[in-house]
Amino acid sequence: MKKTFKDQMGLEVNVEWPPKRIISLVPSQTELLYSLGLTNEVVGITKFCVHPEEWFRTKQRVGGTKKLDFDKIAALKPDLIIGNKEENEEQQIKQLMQQYPVWMSDIHNLQDAYDMMGRVGELVDRKEKADELIGKIKEAFKKLEQFKLLKSAAYFIWREPYMVAGGDTFLSNILSLCGLKNVFAEHKGRYPELSKEEIRESKPDVILLSSEPFPFSAKHIDEFRQICPDAKIVLVDGEYFSWYGSRLADAPAYFCKVLSEI
Repeated sequence: MKKTFKDQMGLEVNVEWPPKRIISLVPSQTELLYSLGLTNEVVGITKFCVHPEEWFRTKQRVGGTKKLDFDKIAALKPDLIIGNKEENEEQQIKQLMQQYPVWMSDIHNLQDAYDMMGRVGELVDRKEKADELIGKIKEAFKKLEQFKLLKSAAYFIWREPYMVAGGDTFLSNILSLCGLKNVFAEHKGRYPELSKEEIRESKPDVILLSSEPFPFSAKHIDEFRQICPDAKIVLVDGEYFSWYGSRLADAPAYFCKVLSEI
């Protein structure tokens, strides 16, 4: 039967329900669909959907999040495509919408992530599992209440040019939940590009170097130490900080480990 759902961009999506041939265009939402038990229903993922590993090995990949292969998508005959406003490219999504039911998420904070999980649960006929997962994540985030660091922090996602998480981002919201104040929260742009001088002048107590999308590693620590000699520099797993699906259930335990180092 046909059912109409509203996505997080306020668009109505008409779906043959429950959907049987789903393509996911976002890594964190792919992992969510796995957690909801949709192994048979998910037929396509992107080359960046590395979790779960068994899906990465066996599911058809339909290109990257911003460079989709429309021929591969067509061959899969999807009855539902799930994407994200930030992670997917607008024109490609509009093109897909002309042919397929496309449901889009738009996530700026943890509450948006809960909302997305609940809506996706209803969309794919897994409401009970989704509600259970949301409850588990909410309980896990209570662990962070013990940390009231109130230190300033800069979260780096790219090098050459240097790029950080700005204010209106999921990453910035996660930093605040960890008791860290984003020094670039008021900076223009969601992911501003910075000069060394701008970084130096911001004087963060903590510099977090993410493992993704740029793979920061130990060899980059000295580079940042020269820019901000007084800052505590920590390498962090970007998947825990930026993936807004079922990985959030394990994220607070990881955040506690990072915060204890700080």
